[in-house]
Amino acid sequence: MSHELDATLRRKAVFLDRDGVLNLDHGYVSRPDQFVWNEGAREAVKFLNDEGYLTFIVTNQSGIARGYYTVTEFRALHAWIDHELARVGARIDGLYFCPHLVDGAVAEYRIECQCRKPRPGMLLAAVCAHRIDTALSFMIGDKATDLEAASAAQVRGFLFRGGSLLSFVQAIVRQEPG
Repeated sequence: MSHELDATLRRKAVFLDRDGVLNLDHGYVSRPDQFVWNEGAREAVKFLNDEGYLTFIVTNQSGIARGYYTVTEFRALHAWIDHELARVGARIDGLYFCPHLVDGAVAEYRIECQCRKPRPGMLLAAVCAHRIDTALSFMIGDKATDLEAASAAQVRGFLFRGGSLLSFVQAIVRQEPG
């Protein structure tokens, strides 16, 4: 019985970078009118939800430290993203972002941190908060720093180079054990 209970407590998750994975990376995207979904991105999130994966966004947002947009504006964009995902029956289970940049213009965010990828802080925070089994989880990013963060958090990482995110995610999940 103890073994069965342990198995039910293990949670699998997917960590998605935002710019370049969920949306086209136009640089410092901070408003809905700048946000262009990648092909199959909304459907990929829905597919992951349906497959039982907790789904998280983990994103560096140096535009905040640079003074290009505020945390409030960033959160407003993500409220819009959540609304758009809900329209297809999808959801994000958590949003983790790093507003820090050592040489940023906004003093409050001008720090050396452990959350800015390639460091694993955002992933580790989600792992701890949601009892995630890293062996059952993976990350999709579009840069080497995303994969470095995944590796440091002991999560498998996959490099997305464009095309249909849904097809990319389905191929990964088909290869997953059990």
